[in-house]
Amino acid sequence: MKEFFPEIQDGIPYGGPDSKNPLAFKYYEPNRVVGKKSMGDHLRFSVAYWHTFKGTGADPFGAGTFDRPWNRGKTPMGQAENTLRAAFEFCQKLGVSHYCFHDLDLAPEGETFSESCRNLEAMVKMAKQLQDDTGIKLLWGTANLFSHPRYAHGAATNPDAHVFSYAAAQVKNAMAATRELGGENYVFWGGREGYETLLNTDMKREQEQMARFFHMAVDYARQIGFEGQFLIEPKPKEPTKHQYDFDAATVLGFLGAYDLWDHFKLNIEANHATLAGHSFEHDLTLASMNGKLGSIDANAGDTLLGWDTDQFSTDPAICARAMLVVLAQGGLGKGGLNFDAKPRRGSFDPMDLFYAHISGMDAFARGLLTAHQIMEDGILDNFIKERYASYSEGMGKQIMSGDATFETLEKWIMEKGEPVRVSGRQEMLESIFMSYC
Repeated sequence: MKEFFPEIQDGIPYGGPDSKNPLAFKYYEPNRVVGKKSMGDHLRFSVAYWHTFKGTGADPFGAGTFDRPWNRGKTPMGQAENTLRAAFEFCQKLGVSHYCFHDLDLAPEGETFSESCRNLEAMVKMAKQLQDDTGIKLLWGTANLFSHPRYAHGAATNPDAHVFSYAAAQVKNAMAATRELGGENYVFWGGREGYETLLNTDMKREQEQMARFFHMAVDYARQIGFEGQFLIEPKPKEPTKHQYDFDAATVLGFLGAYDLWDHFKLNIEANHATLAGHSFEHDLTLASMNGKLGSIDANAGDTLLGWDTDQFSTDPAICARAMLVVLAQGGLGKGGLNFDAKPRRGSFDPMDLFYAHISGMDAFARGLLTAHQIMEDGILDNFIKERYASYSEGMGKQIMSGDATFETLEKWIMEKGEPVRVSGRQEMLESIFMSYC
């Protein structure tokens, strides 16, 4: 069988922190035990099919620069089969356990909906065989409800019920494909679920439509016995100016408002969080504290650019802050760290895919080790516990138990007077944190 990455024969080795080999891991050792789990089980790395294998390197100012040998098939299905073989070869040689896809990444869209379904069924059959042969698993599947012109005004939020119905049929088949491949999650990303102007938009109706769409998905999952986790991926903008899934807080509010709370968790993407004006760990923490952090899209944005650049995260400090949240909630369960990231337009050689993923995997492995050590030492946890200690006794305890009132607090203040200010020690804690990195 043709090899698409013949330069890599024996997989990516572990070289250690002092290695200068860009094709060796410096920190990632999948079998190394960190706490009570292996590093591989903690991180559950996944490769994003769309960027890694179907990306072209195009941007708003120029055509694609990537020349991928697997895209040279004579027919769309021939290209799809080549791409799938290349994907599994890459994942095996890189040493990752999972992959993710959109339905239209895996199988080309046909001239009719029926043909599209047949294409997807054929590619799912092939993917299932490759999964059995390699042991690589599907972390999650999803449907592309944003690229085709029919979705110019959205999918579930489209003002035309015909488009809504087409999207539902497409998701039905994508969910069935995900179940067939043993996918552990199914993701909803509302790529065009939002609006450009309120002059032609009934926002309340559109959100009600989206809620109805999600309830139908929940019903269908129950019908086919899909036991995976449903995830919604927040994003603030691009391509739609006002996205209905703006950030973690917005999505959580939507789930609560439309009786969907028990059915969904969140897939937090770093670059989406920063585009919303938050830090990565902010949205992770908000999701986690509500019991809704299900999975992560691991990437980074460029602070000098205002769009979704989907770069590989190489900052171990940012990764450590993220892993502090993940470790604090006991891991990601069925979720994982999916590299929703792409090499830069000028990095067009297929080998650049290895360099990029290795650097990203090392950054999160190093972040895991740092976060684990910080938690073991307890310095930050102890400081925070002490900072809020006044709510564990006395009047603070009465406040939190519901026994205090404005009247009792006023009487208490009359006796105690002005509180003593206590420093938050931000700079000291930042220094301590960075000493671990």
